Amino acid sequence: MIAVIQRVSESAVKVEGKIIGEIGSGLMVLLGIEELDTQEDTGWLSKKIVNLRIFPDENGIMNKSLLDVEGDILLISQFTLHASTKKGNRPSYIKAAKPDFAIPMYEKFITALESDLGKQVQTGEFGADMKVSLVNDGPVTIVIDSKNKI
Repeated sequence: MIAVIQRVSESAVKVEGKIIGEIGSGLMVLLGIEELDTQEDTGWLSKKIVNLRIFPDENGIMNKSLLDVEGDILLISQFTLHASTKKGNRPSYIKAAKPDFAIPMYEKFITALESDLGKQVQTGEFGADMKVSLVNDGPVTIVIDSKNKI
């Protein structure tokens, strides 16, 4: 699993012009799933995200986690995170999981995040044409690949 995590002051996702998920202060997470991902990846990545110390403390130092600041998460599925650009100029998405595998993994990831965060996670719609807006706070953007745990 690959996650692009952005600290935001606000974020929203629309499908067909209607807002289906939105948050105030917290993290907007783009999630890419591949066929080799496991339940272990789901649990590890969820815990990593909610415990990342990327929010400022009283001295302005990034020392607080999402849990510490009681922030929210907006989770968006994004298969293009697994794009390969090695050959030519048209990306290949062969590593991205097919929906029959990716959707259950996405749903398990939502469940893991909600359990680790202790509240509901806002989401986009898997496979939909989504319009995502955000105000990146900092800006702070971090990429985590569950295959690079060590």
